[in-house]
Amino acid sequence: MGFLIGAIKIIFVLGFLIFVHECGHFFMAKAFKIKVREFSLGFGPLIKCKNSKGTKYSLRAVPFGGYVDMVGETERKDEPGAFNKASILTRVAILAGGSLVNIILGIGIYFILAIIATDLTHAFTATGNFLVALIDSLRLLFTGNIQVDQMVGPIGISEIVVQSSGLFNFVYLFSVISISLGITNLLPFPALDGGRIILLVLEAIRRKPLSEKIEMTINSLGFTFLILLSIYISYNDVLRII
Repeated sequence: MGFLIGAIKIIFVLGFLIFVHECGHFFMAKAFKIKVREFSLGFGPLIKCKNSKGTKYSLRAVPFGGYVDMVGETERKDEPGAFNKASILTRVAILAGGSLVNIILGIGIYFILAIIATDLTHAFTATGNFLVALIDSLRLLFTGNIQVDQMVGPIGISEIVVQSSGLFNFVYLFSVISISLGITNLLPFPALDGGRIILLVLEAIRRKPLSEKIEMTINSLGFTFLILLSIYISYNDVLRII
């Protein structure tokens, strides 16, 4: 029974926050009239879908996050409404939308918890201190004061989620992970949203995009590095747990 509850908690936290992240991309894309082929809840085999205004809304078998498939996002298309045809600022807004939703959601939840625990005045102070602490943790990571061995991956996060006791602590952890997910995705590293935004900044400076081949190579190398880093961090997570 304990294992089942733990699994549900993990799926809810990570799955829901990834889905919220994709919702940010989706609503930004729709707001700027970018063509979205598919907006999916979950991954894997298709369970049910509905087409509306040119977009397929899908429910898939693996209830873990989701994805947004925009025209012109992975392959450049020469048609109205394609992601690659939008202005640089529009593309930046769409790419940043997922992370901003995660950050705003996490801050909002933490602020509500702070109000419950104290009062409105102290809630603002507590929330401010909380954000400063999170940003300082990232600063320590980039200055080398936090080693890769100390980083926590999906397995480590799952273990923390499972061990969280009480609704208050669980919701607090939910807010921390939401903000962390948003900030991490904005880091200027290839394959992350932040890395793709840097490529758009470079495009603005050059007044022309990088070749599609070079851009795909950069993102592929970044993605490969992230996978290898995730494997290494997950390995350390397992060693800590056992």
